[in-house]
Amino acid sequence: MSDAFAGFYSMVLTTARPDNTNAIVQALLSQKLAACVQVMPIRSHYVWQGVLREESEEMLFIKSRAEDYPAIEAAIRAVHDYDTPEILRFDVAAGEPSYLDWIGEMTARRGG
Repeated sequence: MSDAFAGFYSMVLTTARPDNTNAIVQALLSQKLAACVQVMPIRSHYVWQGVLREESEEMLFIKSRAEDYPAIEAAIRAVHDYDTPEILRFDVAAGEPSYLDWIGEMTARRGG
């Protein structure tokens, strides 16, 4: 794969409680902000407000266009139930061309 797609596509990661995951997925897919959202159960260990915590969460791997990151972040925040959700963007440097084309097709929005 050439560098033709560098910076064009990204993968956004977020974590959520299992009962909040579906709302996030639906918001992203219905707005064509993601081509695919993969959900994986995880166990998170962290310190929040001075307290060591451990919780069951789900990690969402969101395949998207890099240019849509602000809208993706807004869509996640609109339905997320955390005060400070993890929302991280990783730009795709290279990838299988037909898969990247598919992401582009699934996130194409006509008329605006």
